[in-house]
Amino acid sequence: MIELEGVPELIDPVMVAAFEGWNDAGDAASGAVAHLDREWKGEVFAALDAEDYYDFQVNRPTVWLDNGVRKITWPTTRLSVVRVGGAKPRDLVLVRGIEPSMRWRSFCNEILGFAHELGVEMVVVLGALLGDTPHTRPVPVSGVTSDPDLAQRLDLEETRYEGPTGIVGILQEACTHAGVPAVSLWAAVPHYVSQPPNPKATLALLNRLEDLIDMRIPLGELPEDARAWQLGVDQLAAEDSEVAEYVQTLEEARDTADLPEASGEAIAREFERYLRRRDPAPEPGAPDGSYFRDPASGGGRAAQPRPRPEEGPSAAEDDPSNPDA
Repeated sequence: MIELEGVPELIDPVMVAAFEGWNDAGDAASGAVAHLDREWKGEVFAALDAEDYYDFQVNRPTVWLDNGVRKITWPTTRLSVVRVGGAKPRDLVLVRGIEPSMRWRSFCNEILGFAHELGVEMVVVLGALLGDTPHTRPVPVSGVTSDPDLAQRLDLEETRYEGPTGIVGILQEACTHAGVPAVSLWAAVPHYVSQPPNPKATLALLNRLEDLIDMRIPLGELPEDARAWQLGVDQLAAEDSEVAEYVQTLEEARDTADLPEASGEAIAREFERYLRRRDPAPEPGAPDGSYFRDPASGGGRAAQPRPRPEEGPSAAEDDPSNPDA
């Protein structure tokens, strides 16, 4: 364990966490935290003891060569800090790892211990689920919380979900019981093209996070990657009439559900993002067709367990209250 002594005093820190596994369809959530770490050159200051939380027969260590010397990388969860300058400086504490195999309560308590020591003001946990959403439309992102006051202040949904949960839900509830404001952001990934990476879903999560914490996030090549990903899926869908017909059905359902969103608050939100991106960014401290799945065969759903997020984001566009619709 790396000691906290090397971490400087942080400015209005927000903790952003994502975990590979059940809550990370298309690696969209873990990819978002990795992007923040890369763009802002995060500095790792702590790593949880892998022996305490992981079954190495499920998440195996990897062996690699460093100048001819064999070394082992153990699966774990690491914490890093990024210092964000600009007109409104704010620091981020990034938590990136794998959903633990055991001792989830101790795992969350350890992360909350870091949050307390660093003076974290809010925890944002990112997740992604498989949903009945077309790849041709904007990625739906739901923001949910267990805190009624936070829901009202930040215009979030107050979770009403009951059922199986993952580490995202456990960490959010642990934050609530510890009195730490916590929000979960969920992106819906098309179930028929579920293999990672999904840069479009990652981009959608970062845009929503940008709105939530009121700071500009440098996107780098991610918008280009998202466009290339969509074009690649477009081409693959065009080659299969059954898939193309299915996508069209999803488009029609999505467009009908989104008609009330075509004005007012949604337009204002996009305009605010456009204005924000006209300002200079703060100084930082090819699609693969093999992942395409035929929805008629059900292969897309079998490729990855479909999370049932306790936070209640929509997995079906026509019923936001039911993640299994």
